[in-house]
Amino acid sequence: MEQLTFETMIAVFEEIFGRGLFWAMVVAAAGVTLAYLYVLIRDRAMSMRKFLWAQLSMPFGAVLAVVFVQAMTHSSLRDIGGPVDVIVLLGIGATGAVGAAILVYTAQSLFRKAPEA
Repeated sequence: MEQLTFETMIAVFEEIFGRGLFWAMVVAAAGVTLAYLYVLIRDRAMSMRKFLWAQLSMPFGAVLAVVFVQAMTHSSLRDIGGPVDVIVLLGIGATGAVGAAILVYTAQSLFRKAPEA
């Protein structure tokens, strides 16, 4: 691999997760993102109560993302070999944390009835 291209990255992710699971995750991420944008436009303001619950979900999302990737790659924490592995692991955790926060905020906004003032 002489160059790191977008197509190469897609091929690597398809190899790791399997073609069906990878594209299902892409569709799910796009769906949650669109729902989040819909909620932000619909409500025209962020609810700090929902945002707090979303932030509290972040550590769980980070841990679940790391565990999920380790299960898919058949690896464990003892397989970390150097600084690049730690950076990738932190990136996976950060992505899982942000994804969990967006998912929780969106789910609360879509499925909970707003309190009447």
